[in-house]
Amino acid sequence: MEVRDVPSPRPAAGDVLLRIAAVGICGTDAHIFAGHANYNTDAWGKKIPLTTHPQILGHEISGEIVEAGSEVRDLVAGDRVVIDQGLNCVSAGREALCEYCLTGDSHQCEFYREHGITGLPGGLAEYIAVPASNAVRLESNLEMTQAALAEPLGCVIHSSDTVSRARTRYSMKNGQQSGDVRHILICGGGPAGQLFLQYLRRVIGYDGMLLVSEPSAIKRELAKRFGADEVLVPQDGDLAEQVRERTSGGVEYLIEASGQGQVFAQIPMLIRKQATVLLYGHGHGGVELSALNGVMFKEPTLVTPVGASGGFEKDGRPSVYARGLRLIEEGKIAVAPFITHRYGSLEEVQGALSTGMQAADYIKGVVVLGEN
Repeated sequence: MEVRDVPSPRPAAGDVLLRIAAVGICGTDAHIFAGHANYNTDAWGKKIPLTTHPQILGHEISGEIVEAGSEVRDLVAGDRVVIDQGLNCVSAGREALCEYCLTGDSHQCEFYREHGITGLPGGLAEYIAVPASNAVRLESNLEMTQAALAEPLGCVIHSSDTVSRARTRYSMKNGQQSGDVRHILICGGGPAGQLFLQYLRRVIGYDGMLLVSEPSAIKRELAKRFGADEVLVPQDGDLAEQVRERTSGGVEYLIEASGQGQVFAQIPMLIRKQATVLLYGHGHGGVELSALNGVMFKEPTLVTPVGASGGFEKDGRPSVYARGLRLIEEGKIAVAPFITHRYGSLEEVQGALSTGMQAADYIKGVVVLGEN
């Protein structure tokens, strides 16, 4: 990774130019940096090498508007915002929306491109220009480091919405516990796991048994604070045995938020037949495809959402990002407790991605570049 001088972007008539305030470091950034993933592809889906097209990473972004394009009427310089980093039909102002944007699934837009992930310049820079419809204004004095985490919370909200719409044997419909899901296991107590835990308890109102499996002591303690009934240590014997002892046969709903291959391979032993499995974590290196054999025999409903889709407000802004930001601003979802590392310059990013994320006390890192 290099820190380079690049031309400052210029906003088009419908764009806003942001001075970056804070950028969350995400597991997706780590996957790209480590060479495990590259989501920048050509028209045929072939990966474009980073040596051919270097990328500016960073997609969990908050900032202050320094310039608004001539056609922007509802945002002005000085407004503090978070952004949806994905460009879609609404962002482009297309009169006819593709079938995915029409149904609120903007991350599957036929013309989708994404800042910081699919080749467009991301937030690990001083400035970024995006369509004004992608910018959601803060309505409080919330710290910008916390505001940046509206993006991962939006992904959790979208995932939960997708599960609620799925036809499953065991389900929670319309945000209410149906009585079917009696046991939930969250695999992984990182930022995503902590957000899922809070969302289930504080927003959906789930009051059944909620288990979390996590090897890190600091993450286990935080999960207890956020309402986990029990936090299991996967190193303490057989995880499947621990789960089955507490659930009489496995969980009805499993959220895989770890991205760890060895956890993925244990899924058949952790769930009831025809359970719901939310595959949220990415990575899973070192696991052969044969691991799916045991999963398939249980006939679970596999839900594999990505991003923070969820429709658009009347002004074209992304609904799920707005929902996530408001939940943080209202104090219903707490993100400050798991922001363990703050980096004050772009020069520190490589160290964070290469070694910092492996520190024993690390949960979430945020690069802080502006006023908070």
